[in-house]
Order: sequence, then structure tokens, then C-alpha cells
Amino acid sequence: MGLSVALNTARTSLLASSNQLATTARNVAGANDPGYSRKIATLIPGSGGATVTITRASDAALYARTLSASSDAARGEALLNGLTQLAQTVGDTDDPTSPAARLSRFQAALQAAANQPNNTAVVRDAVEAAKALAGSLQEAAETVHASRAEADKGIADSVTRLNDLLSRFDTANKAVIRAVSNNADATDALDDRDRILTAISQEIGVTAVTRGNGDVALYTDGGVTLFDRGPRAVTFAPTTAFAGGSKGNAVVIDGVPVTGATSPMPLSSGRIAGLAALRDQTAVTYEAQLDTLAGGLIAAFAETDSVPPLGAAKPGLFTVGTSAAMPAATAAGRTGLASRITINAAVDPDQQGNVSLLRDGGMNGTDYADPAGGGDASYNGHLRGLISALAGTLTLDPSLGLGTASDLPSLAAASAGWLETQRKDATASASYQKTLLSRANEALSNVAGVNGDDETALALQLERSYSASAKIISVIDDLLKAFLDTVR
Repeated sequence: MGLSVALNTARTSLLASSNQLATTARNVAGANDPGYSRKIATLIPGSGGATVTITRASDAALYARTLSASSDAARGEALLNGLTQLAQTVGDTDDPTSPAARLSRFQAALQAAANQPNNTAVVRDAVEAAKALAGSLQEAAETVHASRAEADKGIADSVTRLNDLLSRFDTANKAVIRAVSNNADATDALDDRDRILTAISQEIGVTAVTRGNGDVALYTDGGVTLFDRGPRAVTFAPTTAFAGGSKGNAVVIDGVPVTGATSPMPLSSGRIAGLAALRDQTAVTYEAQLDTLAGGLIAAFAETDSVPPLGAAKPGLFTVGTSAAMPAATAAGRTGLASRITINAAVDPDQQGNVSLLRDGGMNGTDYADPAGGGDASYNGHLRGLISALAGTLTLDPSLGLGTASDLPSLAAASAGWLETQRKDATASASYQKTLLSRANEALSNVAGVNGDDETALALQLERSYSASAKIISVIDDLLKAFLDTVR
């Protein structure tokens, strides 16, 4: 081998070792960054000398699975947080302030009043228990409204973050395209873009499609274009009020609604999907259950006209505001009852009402009094009739998820149980999704992450190679000097 060939070989080896050492040092510096991918320096020989290219370790399939797991975990966490807050406030039958517990307390007080109809204090206790029951239904409905409003605000915040992330993604994507087009090192730009994409996946289910020159297009898990050579507009108008089971406003991407029952391409994962499910599905169903319970109470305690010509039935102990008309028996007629239910002012002692009207009837006038009682303080027939009505069977809408028929006490308990079941299911699902995300991140880290021990061992090996190449150059230098001295 000629000295010039040996010198070129040594110089090439020195260049390769130098670049590999620099890459190893770069890897060690990024070892604690979860968004950093291990860089690999590769020497490519050519006619004009060797060149070093930097690539990064990656696995497209694993990364796509990680994005999916991230979106699913974010959806599960958002839904679970809302359900936990809702269940802690209104869904525990052991809580003495819950609707189910207050209904049991009222049922017991009503039975006690029937046993001692001439005891005004006992009858008053029954009225106060009814008042507490109506108040608990109102509080539960307001809690549902507050939960929905908080979810709505969460959606608005998520949309703001998403638009910011898409703008940053646009900048990062252009940096990748420039680097790839100029045959420059694009690995850091790719890492930056992947970090942003991972953050996007937490807000919304997303699929990335790689195209020429490193360009990437993004689509939601429902198929709506999110980014294509530029970010698409993501808009959301915060909902002003939640009452009567009304649905919240939809998130719109590029003119297409992606949340709500009318969405042609709905989201199925991501924080926005979880918050929308809580706001427009779970919370709405629970409020409908409360409304059904309130409507059942109003119907069970309604008063009928006993003096011809007979008038229409009117709300008795439980009513809605100052209305003297019975709510419609349809689901639409029951909408919003839980937030407005109260006891009749005619029997409310705090409004100068007469508690004896619970025993005798006639909260809507003497025509609606129980004719069998005749004002007898010992008569308990009307109270026993109310107890029977309270235990009567109520037809339920199957969409409530509580069967098709139930009595009111069982309905209250079943509603609390339904909410707790939803919370437990959400807990199990969120835990499972977090485990999947952890496993996916671990698998991706094994492929693309940095192992500090391996990089240190590689650095030592490269240092020896560098020293050997430098020694060869030194020997060649000595040989050339000896040759030149001989020629002289």
C-alpha cells in the first residue's frame, strides 16, 4: 500500500471517528429528553472522499401506535376526571345530601306522619324532608350544569392549545422540508416536529401521513384534514348556558363539525373527545335521570279535583316554580324539572303555608282537598295514598339506561348506581389506556431512545479508533520525513 493511500485511509477513519464521537456526545446530552431520538453517524465513501450522514433511530409503526395510545389515554383521563367530580358531589347513596338519601329520608318521614296524622310536628318534619329532597335535586342539577360548563371551558382551552400547536407544527414541518431538500441534517428538526405531534395527539386523535421531502399531512381520527401544507382552522364558540338538557356547541375543523350527534366525521379520541362525551352524553343522561325523578315526584303527589265540574290535575306537594299546571308526561316535558322543582308554597311554613294541607290535601284550593278526610286531624287515608303513589311504578325511557319501569326510591338508587358504574368503567378504561401508552412509549424508547451505558461504551471504542488513526498518521508522517531526508 502506498503512503498516500494509507494516509487517505487514516484521514477517513479519523473523520469518521470524530463525527461518531460528536454524535455520541450529542446522544448522551439528549438521553434524558423523552422526545429525543438516538442519532447515528454513517460514513459514506465516494469518489471525492467520504461523507458523513446523520440519521436517527425510529420506528414508524411504533410511533403511530404511541400517538394513538396518547390520544386514547387523554380521552379517558378527561372523561374520568369529570365523572369523578360528578360522582363525588351527587352520586353517592351513602351521602346524606344526595337525592337518593334525601328521598329515603322523606319516605320515612311521610310514613311517620301517616302513623301520627294529628301530630303537627311530625307532619311538619315530612314537609321539611320534602323541601330538602327538592333542594337536593336542584343542587344535583346545578352540579351537572357546572360540570358541563367546566367541560365546555376545557374544550375551549384545548382548541386554543391545538391551534397554537398546529402553528408550531407548521414551522417545524417547514424546517424539516428545508433540511431534507438541502441534504442537511434534519434529525433535530424531526425530533422537534414529533414532540409537537405528540402534544397534538393529546388534544385530538390524529393520523400522520409522510410525503415527499419529509412533508407530513395530519388528519383527525375521524378523517377530517387537520394539516396539509398548512394548519386548518379549528374553531369553537363557548356555550353560554346549560339548561334543559341542551347540547353544547360543536368543535369545527375546516368547516366540518367533529363533535356532537350531527357530526359526519366525529372524533373518537383525544382530550376534546373525552370532554365532549362528558358534556353532551354522560352528564346529559344523568340530568335526564334527575328530571325523570323530579317529574315522577310531581306526578305522584299531584292533586285531583273532587268537586264537579272536575278540573285538571294540578301539582300538589311538589311543583315547578309558581306554575299551577302539570308538566307534560313526555321526556321533553320533564326536561329541566330537577333544576326547578320546589315544594308548594301553600304547605311551606317558611312561606306562611299550612303544613296540615299535606295530611288533608287542598293545596290548590278546597275543591282539591281529600273529601274523605273532612278535616279530621286523625285521618291518615290521604297520607297513605301518597305513600302508595310514591311506591308506584313509573314508566322509564330506555335511553336513561335504567330499564323501562321502576318506583321512585328504586329509581333514585339506580341513578346513583348508574353514575358510579360509569365512573368505575371510566377508571378501568383510563388505567388500561395509560398502561398501553406506557408500554408503547417503552417499546419506542427501546428502539429510538438513548442508552447512556451503551453510548459511553461506544465513545470509549471510538476514542481508541481515533487514537489508532492518529497514530497511523503520525507513523506515515515519520516515514515521509525519512523519505524526504533520503532524497535530499
